[in-house]
This record gives sequence, structure tokens and C-alpha cells, in this order.
Amino acid sequence: MPGPIRAISLRRLRAFSQTPLLLKKKGRVEREKEEEASEKSSAAVEDPFDFSTLEAGIEKSLEKLRNDLSKLRTGGRFNPEVLENLRVQLSKDSKATERLGDLAQVLPKGGRTLMVLVGETNHVKPIMSAIQGSNDLNLQPQSDAHNASQLNIPIPPPTKESRDLALVAASKAGETANVGVRNARGAMQKRLRAMELKKTVRPDDLKKAHKEMEKIVEKGGADIKKTVDGARKTMEQA
Repeated sequence: MPGPIRAISLRRLRAFSQTPLLLKKKGRVEREKEEEASEKSSAAVEDPFDFSTLEAGIEKSLEKLRNDLSKLRTGGRFNPEVLENLRVQLSKDSKATERLGDLAQVLPKGGRTLMVLVGETNHVKPIMSAIQGSNDLNLQPQSDAHNASQLNIPIPPPTKESRDLALVAASKAGETANVGVRNARGAMQKRLRAMELKKTVRPDDLKKAHKEMEKIVEKGGADIKKTVDGARKTMEQA
């Protein structure tokens, strides 16, 4: 091979060897599979009738409302679960706490008295301190004369002042629950608005989704009102 031609061929060969390898073009079948997967993913995200998050937010607000109302002395009666959920610090050297219900049994003794049967005698003093130290409970446990592992807790009768405070607290708990429902609605509304701006959903479907959303929110508000009204009625009749 003559010198000039050989030199040109070598330069072309070196230039070709330094060029990055081109990516292999995807086949038709592979492209169709990716498009199908993308459409499925988009459909899952952009479903205007997926109200699971909205419903979960409303249920969370209702659950908190029921829990808040259970802590009130409805009808002058004391809910033992309030005592069972009290946190007890077993050791002064540790900030760790245990649920009272995991350390003892809370049972009605008769009349307006509860008894606390403690599993281990060395837990009696910390449990007594936890009950006495709770300003929300305002209870004074007493050691049982015949059983060192038992505490007797007299439940004071309701007064007009305590009843009025409970009624106010019930109303505030309802307001908090309604705020939670409105927040859940706002999040759903924002999601539907995003679908509208991206034009990923038909306008008719968005209208239907908005109507369905309002029905769910309306039912959540009605459930809150029913729950609060029931609690207040019981308190007022005490």
C-alpha cells in the first residue's frame, strides 16, 4: 500500500476506534412495553376517583376525636382506659416509661371506686406517683389495707364546673376534627387541580370527582357532629 494512502487509512482507523459506541436502538416491542408501563403508572397516579388519602385523613380526625372525648368524664363516669394509658416511670434513673395497663389491671370495685391490681409489688409506688402526678386525672389512689399489690381509687362525683369544662372540651375537640377534615379536603382539591392543569383527566371526570369528594367530606362532617352531640348529651344528662 503506498505511503499516503496507508497514512489516511490509519488516521481513519484511529478516529473510528476513539468514537464512543452508539447506543443500540430500542426495538418496537421494547418501546411498546415501556409505553404501556408508563401509561399504567400515569393512570395509577392520575386517578381522580382515588379518594383513599382523603378518606384516611377523615378517619384519622374521627379517631382522634373519639380518643379525645374518651378522656372526658362523660356522664360523671370515669373511663378506665384513661388510667390504663397513663405512662409510668419505673426508675428515677431512666426517662423510659411504661403503659400502666401493661403493669396492672384496672377494674371497677363498686360504687364510685376503681381498683388497680399491680403485677409486681415494686411497681406499686411508681404507679401511685404517676396517678397522683397527673393533673388531668386529679385522682388520689389509696393503698389497700389487705393487699399490698392493690390500689383503690375513689372517683369524685361530677360538679357543675367539671361538667361545663367537659362540654367546652368536647366542642373544641369537634372543632379540631373539623379542621382535620378541611385539611384532607384541601389536599384532595389540590391534587384534582394539578390534574386539571396537566390535562391528564377529562373535564367531565374531574367534575364528577369534585362532587364525590364533597359527598365524602359532608359525611365526615356529619359523623363528627353526631359524635360530639352524643358525647355532649351524655354529659348534660349527668
